[in-house]
Amino acid sequence: MADYSIHTVTPIDATCSSIRELGDDQLSVSCFLVTGKEKAMLLDSGFGKGNIKEVVDGLTDLPVILVNTHADMDHSHGNRLFGPAHMHPAEFDRYHQDVGGNAPVEALWEGDIIDLGGRRLEVIHVPGHTPGSIVLLDAENRILFGGDSVQDDIIFMGNAGRNIPAYIESMKKLTKFKSRFDKVYGAHGTTVLDNSILDDVLNDAIKLRSGEIKGGPIPPPFNSHMPPEAKLYVFGAAKLIC
Repeated sequence: MADYSIHTVTPIDATCSSIRELGDDQLSVSCFLVTGKEKAMLLDSGFGKGNIKEVVDGLTDLPVILVNTHADMDHSHGNRLFGPAHMHPAEFDRYHQDVGGNAPVEALWEGDIIDLGGRRLEVIHVPGHTPGSIVLLDAENRILFGGDSVQDDIIFMGNAGRNIPAYIESMKKLTKFKSRFDKVYGAHGTTVLDNSILDDVLNDAIKLRSGEIKGGPIPPPFNSHMPPEAKLYVFGAAKLIC
């Protein structure tokens, strides 16, 4: 039976629910279960603290495809409970180093369509937070699933493979899609955001890179996950650690 002390299910609409998982140090992440007429998609699988598959099985009888926005542990450690994980190939090495080289993966490329039957989601590659970060565009329902890349909580940018210039270029790229979505579903912080969050994170990242904003100390529990020289930059809707 699903452990709802770890997972909180919040229906967003008739075909999409947020499954928020509580990890260590009171950190949490939102995974999303999206259903079509023929299949369901679980977008990210959480810290792996509980059995998210039991939660998913209680919400849908449809076959489930597992998609990862990127390979960070708070998004991929529940993968072992499902079939192959679908992610951008730029995440394969880090994912296999973390969870084991035999973990099954399948590639998602820029422009690929995940067709659930009556609901189609387009893959958009947005390197920066990680080399293979993706977001998913549900243009018919005017929703962008933003992962960690587009959200209003802390975005970790300080470890190897994370790159502020690449992140800025990816957010500029996303502005070309902005007329096709009204809402952003983020993995941390506020679950449902207005599309203006894209402008906020882009402008704030540009200010960080230019040196306009100075960093400060990282509060617990986040400081335990970053190198000692890292700083927290807070401005507008964005919070970046690098």
